[in-house]
Amino acid sequence: MKKNTQDYIISAINEALKAIGAQDFVLYLDTPDSDSFGDYSTNIALKLSKSMKKAPIEIARLIVNQIEKILPNSPLREHVKEVKAEGAGFINFYLRNEYFYGELKKILKNGKDALRVNLGNGKKVLLEFVSANPTGSLSVAHARQAAVGDVLANIMSFVGFRVKREYYLNDEGNQINILGDSVRLRLSELKGEKIEFPENYYQGDYIYDIARAVQGKEAKIKDLGDYAGKHILEIIKKELSDFGVSFDYWYSQKKLREGGKIKKAFKLLKKKGFLYEQEGALWFKSSLFGDDKDRVVVKSDGSFTYLAPDIAYHQDKFQRGFNWLINLWGPDHHGYINRLKASVEAFGAGADALSVIIVQLATIFRDGKPMQMSTRKGQYITLREVLDEVGRDASRFFFLMRRTSSHLDFDLDVAKKQNAENPVYYVQYAHARICSILRNSKTVLIKPSGFDLGLLREKEELLLLKKLKQFSYVLDICSKTLDPYMLTVYLQELAEAFHKFYDRHRVLGQEDKLTKARLALLEGTRIVIATALEILGVSLPSAM
Repeated sequence: MKKNTQDYIISAINEALKAIGAQDFVLYLDTPDSDSFGDYSTNIALKLSKSMKKAPIEIARLIVNQIEKILPNSPLREHVKEVKAEGAGFINFYLRNEYFYGELKKILKNGKDALRVNLGNGKKVLLEFVSANPTGSLSVAHARQAAVGDVLANIMSFVGFRVKREYYLNDEGNQINILGDSVRLRLSELKGEKIEFPENYYQGDYIYDIARAVQGKEAKIKDLGDYAGKHILEIIKKELSDFGVSFDYWYSQKKLREGGKIKKAFKLLKKKGFLYEQEGALWFKSSLFGDDKDRVVVKSDGSFTYLAPDIAYHQDKFQRGFNWLINLWGPDHHGYINRLKASVEAFGAGADALSVIIVQLATIFRDGKPMQMSTRKGQYITLREVLDEVGRDASRFFFLMRRTSSHLDFDLDVAKKQNAENPVYYVQYAHARICSILRNSKTVLIKPSGFDLGLLREKEELLLLKKLKQFSYVLDICSKTLDPYMLTVYLQELAEAFHKFYDRHRVLGQEDKLTKARLALLEGTRIVIATALEILGVSLPSAM
């Protein structure tokens, strides 16, 4: 894989650490909020202070001295203007303007392809997300998982992974039986019969809708739960489609069991010595692989536990040729991670072959107050309600605006605003504004050889140039942390940098060479904003 500037900087830091006898670290570079602290920064000296028993600034100076020795023989010599040990022990890298001019030329020449970083090398990834039971419409919790999963898949595809999306259908078992019984009772109620409706049955209005749809035809329906589940699944598919989310595979648990894959998986585990019988039940030796205790997979009555089909399902994922499995789950599944990872290791895959991302819940606000939700009573806020109120663009963007590990507050009132308070509007307006400027210019086509980027010397011009270069690095971080939220932060910063530039500097009507250089800067900015919005699944308005 071809190295970029950040890779060379990290390599130089690692070489310097080795020279001063410091321990290895997994390094990430930060991009300082102010360019007065350089273009890239690391706090590695602060992390080493305790183990080396030295002040961070002293360690930083040692590292900088070693880097300065490395630079003359490194590809960085053409890009790095200066390296400084500053503040409490930060190491800051200052790059030459010429480096950023060169990066802009690459974007203008190659478009979005100039922004790609090949991190995946074609590695096959299966990303499973949403996977809500087909017992009701998707909630905002599922909506957040859908947005995170879809955009993460887009990012990973963009940086060289071969990604497939999968929705796992838990289309059998107790919840489907209860669904069928819920519809059956509502049918009786519609016929005028007095019923007692259990508290744990599905009580939403959609159950009445299904009951009305099958009224008079129920005798022809063999399995009411199966029928209702399929009906709801079509609703879910439409909701996801309207949200801009599609799946390559819809994987049925029912077909998994009927195909004998659970028994085949257990046969292999038993052969490996990882299953045993006790008290009439079948147990999986998950404690051998880091779980806190062994787990029952077949109960004493012969029925499967929830873990049983999941074990077979994940074995099947690897058998389909995927090298890396990524699952997005809600916070109520956190305790389930170790037992599933144990099953993956038991089949011979490495511990890192399965990654589980816990996506925290979202709270919807209206008029400054949280909207109340409950689940089985059918009174929860749905994806459909959010889509109908604020649209696809705002929905997708807002669901990504916090780390997946953090609770998300979604303000419907802000999402509907047509001004700079609304982040997605602010970013889209930057794109539309640039498109308008380019339409009004006399320059038909910008070619890298047709302008002098050295004329871009104003503070706002350089800040915008530097922001463009950060795009690929942001995607790098998103793919390594398996969290797309940084892309929304970056886009807001890029839009802000553009608006500041344009509010303070005219583009059209300047001296011809300066106008062309600024148009080139705007076209590069447009390409980056458009690419980022496409990855987010948000539209690209050319006028607003």
